[in-house]
Amino acid sequence: MKLTVVGCSGSFPSAGSACSSYLLEADGFRLLLDMGNGALGELQRHVGLYDLDAIFLSHLHADHCIDMCGYFVARYYRFDGGRCDAIPVYGPEGTEQRLTTAYADTPTDKSMSEVFDFHTLKPGSFDIGPFSVRTEKVAHPIETFAIRIEHGGRSLTYSGDTGVCEPLVELAEDTDLFLCEAAFTYGKEDIPGLHLNGREAGAHAARARVGRLVLTHIPPWTDGEQNLADAREVYAGRAELAVPGAVYDI
Repeated sequence: MKLTVVGCSGSFPSAGSACSSYLLEADGFRLLLDMGNGALGELQRHVGLYDLDAIFLSHLHADHCIDMCGYFVARYYRFDGGRCDAIPVYGPEGTEQRLTTAYADTPTDKSMSEVFDFHTLKPGSFDIGPFSVRTEKVAHPIETFAIRIEHGGRSLTYSGDTGVCEPLVELAEDTDLFLCEAAFTYGKEDIPGLHLNGREAGAHAARARVGRLVLTHIPPWTDGEQNLADAREVYAGRAELAVPGAVYDI
């Protein structure tokens, strides 16, 4: 599997990064994990607008899904070649309504579903293209899913947004690459059930015995290097910060 960081800023785009979005490829299949603010523009540096095969939305906060409105325009109003076929979109209950409301003026209430084939996420296992996936609900104010993706004997786990969460540890157990949010600063913010800090992300990685930890979803007001140092205090494996354009072979 090949993972490309499209955007990794949390809450809102930074001067150097779009919000959460990650492109995963295997066997010619392209799965996008989240499409937050600014991600659609950055995505085009890595793949053609119409070359995605499926999209996973961890939850419906704007910094993870709002550029789907722009992507709707690109797919619905494509005049060169005609309107795109519906691409599978896996998201929490209410995803279609959320995007329709955010766009505010679709031709009909069902226009989104003409180019997006919506699938409602539930905890469990299923396939997306060549990938075997498992999803679990995690600790966030709205319904949010972490995802574990396996292919060819290798695995990636993406946390979505979460606070301290035992199901995330279980989902990430022995995963090769753990893409984990670390929005808060240890000793500064302490809001249960919202986000992890660097130390908590490192503790989750250590307990899950992951092969590699990549910290992501770090807002512009948070010191990523401090979060990385805090993670390394409790996790002895390889740890680093996500940066736009980074590529990982898993």
